[in-house]
Amino acid sequence: MLTMASPVIDDVQALNIGVLTFHSCINYGSYWQSRCLVEGLRSRGHRVVLLDHHSPRIQRIEWRCALQPVLSSAAARDDLPLYAQKTRKFLSAAAALPSSRRFLLEDPRDIEDFDVVVVGSDEVWNFAHPWYGYQPLFFGQGLRAPRLVSYAASFGNYAAERGLPQTWAAMLGNFRNLSVRDENSSALVHGATGTRPALVLDPCLQFPSEVGHGHTPLPVRATRYVAVYGHDFSARFASRVRAWADRRRVRLVSIGYRNDWCDVQWIAAGPLDFARFMSQATAVATNFFHGCVFALRHQRPFLCEDTAYRAVKVRGLMSMLGADGRRLGPQSTDAECDECLCEAPSAELQAKLSVLRSASTVYLDAALSPT
Repeated sequence: MLTMASPVIDDVQALNIGVLTFHSCINYGSYWQSRCLVEGLRSRGHRVVLLDHHSPRIQRIEWRCALQPVLSSAAARDDLPLYAQKTRKFLSAAAALPSSRRFLLEDPRDIEDFDVVVVGSDEVWNFAHPWYGYQPLFFGQGLRAPRLVSYAASFGNYAAERGLPQTWAAMLGNFRNLSVRDENSSALVHGATGTRPALVLDPCLQFPSEVGHGHTPLPVRATRYVAVYGHDFSARFASRVRAWADRRRVRLVSIGYRNDWCDVQWIAAGPLDFARFMSQATAVATNFFHGCVFALRHQRPFLCEDTAYRAVKVRGLMSMLGADGRRLGPQSTDAECDECLCEAPSAELQAKLSVLRSASTVYLDAALSPT
């Protein structure tokens, strides 16, 4: 287990905090948002652990998905050992995080007592999530703490116009403080409660501490490469990125998944490898929310596009930061796409991130205050 001591900070009343999120998913973004939130809260002087929920049903689905992450097609036989290696790296990394006593997700009677439980980040309230949807625990049911707060929670691709079922809307009353990470989630909470929740940054953008380094050598010797993160890219997106890389003699390296239009497939990369890989990339091409987040974190040039499942998340982040031009759309020109892959996020965008980071800090100050 990682030893992450909580620093002593003057005038801070140390709280015993449990973080409830998707900490054991075989997904780079889920791992890093969990770790960054725990480390960020610990840096405030609190005792913080992840609530180690467990479900044999969900574990079977998660592992099956890890070995066949692209549901529309079976993984190539030669790729299966690589996906298995990636899965083992995730399990090892998750096991090293500070965690509570394990309990059943569907029957949390063995859950520990905490002063505060923080629910989030990630799409913890997404009713459309294929295996975590409609879990009462994430709405506060069964948690043992006098104070419940959410941090950067999201409804994922569950659209605001659908509204919240009354039973689930009422559960939001369990929370003393509510914050979300996107406007879609804000609209859902507002429609259910009549109150606008705070809009805060994903933990990977909020907390500036170093996110770690992998020990596995990068799969390219060249110092210039595009980090390709995601799968099921459109043919237009792939051809645009491929053409840009060929003109500049930059290699395309796909991390975590197979994308045959790339030069190198680094399927077995673990979460620590991912952080170093993204930080050193020449540019990032992605259709994942945390692909955009890590490009922004490390001020890397990036181009993104939507997928059906992740469109709400990606569009929401780009809209919040005024960066819609970095999203491939029907009207995007080749020149605009090339500029996204050449130019790092602007000073104006960085300024917006700074404002949101300050607002997120203000929210946490209020949510964790003793009164």
